[in-house]
Amino acid sequence: MAKLETASVLAFERKLANSDARMFSGQWDQRNESGRWQPISLQQKDVRGTISNRMKAAVANDPAKLDAEIEKPNLQRVDVAALPFDADTLKVSFTLRVLGDLASPSACNSPSYQVALTEKVQGYIQTNSFTELAKRYAENLANGRFLWRNRVGAEAVEVHVNHEASRWVFNSYDFSLRRFSSPESDLQALSNVIEQGLAGENFAFVTVDAFVKLGQGQEVFPSQELILDKGKSDKSKVLYHVNSVAAIHSQKIGNALRTIDTWYPDADEVGPIAVEPYGSVTNRGTAYRQPKAKMDFYNLLDNWITKDQAPEIEQQHYVIATLIRGGVFGKAD
Repeated sequence: MAKLETASVLAFERKLANSDARMFSGQWDQRNESGRWQPISLQQKDVRGTISNRMKAAVANDPAKLDAEIEKPNLQRVDVAALPFDADTLKVSFTLRVLGDLASPSACNSPSYQVALTEKVQGYIQTNSFTELAKRYAENLANGRFLWRNRVGAEAVEVHVNHEASRWVFNSYDFSLRRFSSPESDLQALSNVIEQGLAGENFAFVTVDAFVKLGQGQEVFPSQELILDKGKSDKSKVLYHVNSVAAIHSQKIGNALRTIDTWYPDADEVGPIAVEPYGSVTNRGTAYRQPKAKMDFYNLLDNWITKDQAPEIEQQHYVIATLIRGGVFGKAD
């Protein structure tokens, strides 16, 4: 029998399909009055900042040279977003659709590999369903992790999730961002919806509205745009908007939802990270799942599929979560 090789073309569609998140302003006591919330628009500021970057030793140690540098104007044109002075609460709204049929890749050029892959994925589903993963995704909705910087220092954070006739309200401060709890009551119900969606047993579409009490006039934080062609913008900071409404990128929302990986070696110290093939966390400049430790997605997947060496159950959760994340995973030439 020929040795099973990893397919050179292998791709999966993401199964947590979330939208961009739009930002609105209103009053905390009007959380249940959808018509009272106004879109947050972007404003432009032109400011003269100070020079505060680290200087070379030759400049920093020479008072005359340092004074000359400090005198230079640091002119900046930036986008900003803030609550108006008659509103104390930020509302962040997006939708999430959960898709099934994980056992079937969207592209695979090796029928024998696809058979083996499908067998392993279906075996995982039959044994574990998506219970562990679904409850973690659900908790990342409830705890408001997707708010990112907008969550920090807020007086109160509340998340409303709607699915068909059901509506669940979560006090986000009841949940930790560093560890996952055992779901109960409303969180269990939301987890069940996500689990059934991943299993393809039911249509799973939810709307999410998060309310963050910050205080009148406080700054809020949409996504910042990456300016690839600097010649087309005279701003040093450009914020994201959808039809003139301040917004958070769908990629950033998705990153927060899949921040469920606590199965990597340094998890006790660092906490949950987003599910990524190499456990990469760009703002720390670190890949927590190194190939040399055989803990990255590709080593685990190849050993499981081509060598029939099933990883520990925690690493099986991670591999399946990476397939849910989606991506192109074919073997490099």
